[in-house]
Amino acid sequence: MNPRADLLTRITQTPGQCGGRPCIRGMRIRVSDILEMLAENVSVSEILEDFPDLELEDIQACLLLAAGRTDFPRLTA
Repeated sequence: MNPRADLLTRITQTPGQCGGRPCIRGMRIRVSDILEMLAENVSVSEILEDFPDLELEDIQACLLLAAGRTDFPRLTA
């Protein structure tokens, strides 16, 4: 299987959990929370310390999901 696709399997969306927002491996840790922490300059090691159930690959999956959601064609005239 594709390593990128493997990472994305870590992201789950369950109706009724966290408002249906993407979470990490069925936990109530939202992808958006991780992305916001990274944007606020919280280091990956700090995030992993604060959330002992997380793994480095979970954070990579969050970034990959965000990258995929911003990859849209640009129309030119």
